[in-house]
Amino acid sequence: MRRYQFAAVGFLAILPLLAAYVGASIGGGILHPMRLNRMRLDETQAMLARTGATKEDFTAAATDGVQLRGWKVRPPAPNGDWVLLYHGVSDNCTGDIGHAEFLLRHGYSLVMMDARAHGESGGDMATYGWKERHDTVAVTNVLYSSEKVRHLYALGVSMGAAIALQSAAIEPRIEAVVAEAPFANLREVSYDYAGLHAGSWLGKSLFRPASMAAMHSVEKEGGFKPEDVSPEQAVAERPLPVLLICGTRDSTIPCRHSRRVYKAATGPKEFWIVRGAGPPPWVQHRQSTRRASSASSESIPRVPVQVPYKSKPDRSAGPFPAGFHFGEYAVYQALKRNEPPFCWKRG
Repeated sequence: MRRYQFAAVGFLAILPLLAAYVGASIGGGILHPMRLNRMRLDETQAMLARTGATKEDFTAAATDGVQLRGWKVRPPAPNGDWVLLYHGVSDNCTGDIGHAEFLLRHGYSLVMMDARAHGESGGDMATYGWKERHDTVAVTNVLYSSEKVRHLYALGVSMGAAIALQSAAIEPRIEAVVAEAPFANLREVSYDYAGLHAGSWLGKSLFRPASMAAMHSVEKEGGFKPEDVSPEQAVAERPLPVLLICGTRDSTIPCRHSRRVYKAATGPKEFWIVRGAGPPPWVQHRQSTRRASSASSESIPRVPVQVPYKSKPDRSAGPFPAGFHFGEYAVYQALKRNEPPFCWKRG
């Protein structure tokens, strides 16, 4: 019995050291995610061929000198509106080709950038919106200097959703944002990561020391407070029209984050909850024919809307392209209404 007691005391004694080590390792991984090259170039070329769109290289210099690289993509019949697409962590702009195809078919021109420390862009540190929001301003300045932009919107997934929301808070030329699975703030989502998909309660209890150590490491190396990387605060600061989307089976960034952002938003807002859907962008979603056909007559909801999720494609649901993401259906509904693009932004 005494042997077990000594073992327990010994474990408790080394727990802080273990937490510090694990936390520092996690913190390094957060700031320096794996960099993937553009591995979907064949898929991108196939998408361009299907849509008749053209792309050209696009570069912008961030305020700290980091070179941001990506593409401008135009449909054959542009409607004058542009959408900034934001990919998730450890991905690059080719991860957005599903959204790109959908938007190009509806006449949108696109800016598809590799985030800093991702893809072919420079920088060795990802800050999840702290620096990336200013990168957006730099990209937007270059875009407006070379193109005639009627309306500018943003659409992001996961980390990209968080960056899009924070960018729009300081870039008034962005008129509306579609955010798929954003986090509320970086510190809060760290508990979900520390909880190993079992729930934030685990990250806030047994694994809390590791989470705290990770965030301390991020703050020390990154030079910012994790709680200040906050889409939740961003939507409270500017009455920005937002469309928030989450899947009920997303254990990476659970729906409670989108709920918090939705609650904090001070502008026109819509919230889509997709039952049975996991994390984007792997989710594929089909709606019923009835819902699609009645989209033009629906009023914009002010409360969360439960959207059914089907794991298999329903070809009768409408003219949806292959690889249709659950976020795209909400945008599709907006486009079906005889109003300006992203009409839900009116409120």
